[in-house]
Amino acid sequence: MAVKTLKLDEDRLFPADPGTRAVARRLYAEVKALPIVSPHGHTDPSWFSTNAPFANATELLLAPDHYLFRMLYSQGVPLEALGVPLAGGPSSADPRAAWRLFSKHWRLFRGTPSAIWLNHVFAEVFGFDVAFGPETADLYFDRVGEALATEAFRPRALFDRFNIELLATTEGPTDTLDHHHAIRASGWKGRVVTAYRPDPVIDAEHEAFAGSLRRFGEITGQDVWSWRGYLEAHRLRRQDFTAAGATSTDHGHPTARTSDLSPSDTEALFQRILRPEVSAADAELFRAQMLTEMARMSLDDGLVMQIHPGSFRNHNRLLHSRFGRDKGADIPTRTDYVAALKPLLDRFGNEPDLGLIVFTLDESAYARELAPLAGHYPCLKLGPAWWFHDSPEGMRRFREQTTETAGFYNTVGFNDDTRAFLSIPARHDVARRVDCAFLARLVAEHRLDEDEAAEVAHDLAYRLVKQAYRLDEPAAALRSAAS
Repeated sequence: MAVKTLKLDEDRLFPADPGTRAVARRLYAEVKALPIVSPHGHTDPSWFSTNAPFANATELLLAPDHYLFRMLYSQGVPLEALGVPLAGGPSSADPRAAWRLFSKHWRLFRGTPSAIWLNHVFAEVFGFDVAFGPETADLYFDRVGEALATEAFRPRALFDRFNIELLATTEGPTDTLDHHHAIRASGWKGRVVTAYRPDPVIDAEHEAFAGSLRRFGEITGQDVWSWRGYLEAHRLRRQDFTAAGATSTDHGHPTARTSDLSPSDTEALFQRILRPEVSAADAELFRAQMLTEMARMSLDDGLVMQIHPGSFRNHNRLLHSRFGRDKGADIPTRTDYVAALKPLLDRFGNEPDLGLIVFTLDESAYARELAPLAGHYPCLKLGPAWWFHDSPEGMRRFREQTTETAGFYNTVGFNDDTRAFLSIPARHDVARRVDCAFLARLVAEHRLDEDEAAEVAHDLAYRLVKQAYRLDEPAAALRSAAS
């Protein structure tokens, strides 16, 4: 079989109609070279603190990417063979053999965002002009390996090459943040910040809850078995994260439920969730109460809250037990927002100083619940199409279902939410192209003037994310000003 060429079409993701496509081209030309602001993601800060070379194509592009291996697993490919490490131990797979196996199944990704992202990486980052597949698997593996051995492909060099202005990672309440401190002490000018993800010490159903809580107390020096000490531990850790550059918190709860209990009821609930056999109802109520407590703390310290609800995480019990969390078995669920968020919004929804960004995996909630909520409450903004929906179609649906009620300026631009460092430019490029295509349609329908559309395109690609995440006004400065 002849090897196909790899060429990225300049008009990819633009409208088919020639006139509308021409508008999209002009809009995209205004934003394509803007710096990348990535305010929420899951890349490893050690990459930037040590600046060590990446090992090979499998360890960099395949093994960490649950978008890839969940599809392969659905077709019967075992995760062990793809270089995915077992829980608590390294992978025993040969990296080249895993890469070859991946290449044999590359056809599975036709029409998916993974193919768009990876082809962008292959063409733009590594310079390939022949398509990936079984015939070129070794060529790809060798050339990628050779590139990764050079200084130009060290993490910091790629960060600069990608024109990244800011990259946020996500750490837990028991993380030492040593890598972030090392980045700052190194003198490197790249801005890598953290975000506070307290789920392991909030979710009593988390398998590591008890151990995380103990470590939480050790790190903070607080009696975390008392309600007062537990809250103080959160405040201290939030200060630590702010000192490491954080401007946001992140909450990955199963639902968007919030609660506003009395102090005595909250303290009684806290004592119940410390028991070995906590009930599901109490665990859910405590998560709900803690979103309200986190909002209260955000008003004090200026950290922007992100709520990422609606995923049934680790649905495949066998994979969870063998490989640990986040192995492609998370499934979207139906999610309520109007009733769920009301206790928090009753308490703090009219506070313009509170920043609350809400995401969803339930697209049916866009027009029915989320856009009307964001179109009313001063504190609330909509996060972009997320996870299963950060595809071209998902991004279009997001704009179509939210713009008429929330407008563009109650949204927060784009964040890539990725573990795959090299896909960041590809993901932002897709978002910019899709937004320009959407705006071009409004121009073609005489609903926007083209100069207005150009301004909106710039806002969606760059300005809104900096404003929503307070990136030009760090939380520490906000807190100092308030005091």
